[in-house]
Amino acid sequence: MNIRSLLSVLLLLVGTASFAAPEIGKPAPAFVLKDTQGKDVSLADYKGKIVVLEWINHGCPFVKKHYGSGNMQKLQKDYTDKGVVWLSIASSAPGKEGYMKADGWNKAIAEKKSAATAVLLDPDGVAGRAYGAKTTPHMFVIDAEGRVAYKGAIDDRPSADPADVPGAKNYVRQALDSVLAGKAVTTPSTTPYGCGVKYK
Repeated sequence: MNIRSLLSVLLLLVGTASFAAPEIGKPAPAFVLKDTQGKDVSLADYKGKIVVLEWINHGCPFVKKHYGSGNMQKLQKDYTDKGVVWLSIASSAPGKEGYMKADGWNKAIAEKKSAATAVLLDPDGVAGRAYGAKTTPHMFVIDAEGRVAYKGAIDDRPSADPADVPGAKNYVRQALDSVLAGKAVTTPSTTPYGCGVKYK
């Protein structure tokens, strides 16, 4: 193996390691990010609460599928009404698809009728990398003890077609229903689908 090939393999391994997602049943990585109002939001602020993390990029066709159909907003509202905290995280870097400053995000929140608890800005990708977030959307459910209860896709229809929403098995809904009922999540991990997160 020549030096160039060896370097390529090492870079691939380093990249893979830096994107290692937290394990099911293990503590969710801590983070502090600014919300669109400029306020610091820490995962620790929601100790004792069930939390959903949703990686978001409104330029992505897969995200458009779930917001254009109203699917994501319904999911957000159904569970925030039950006391679940929903944090949408934007890890797109400046100059890349999906990046917006706070005022742009506030307009998007109003236009899309987002029912998330907050949209958090992660332009440096610190939180995204801590969770191994690969796609938009990429979903995580954290239980009231602060452990990762679910990670992966929103549902079992990996397409950008809104017509696939009604017949899909929604993994996030199933996970939240189980966690709220104090039961084990039957499908705790799936392969996420969507656009790659636009890290710097």
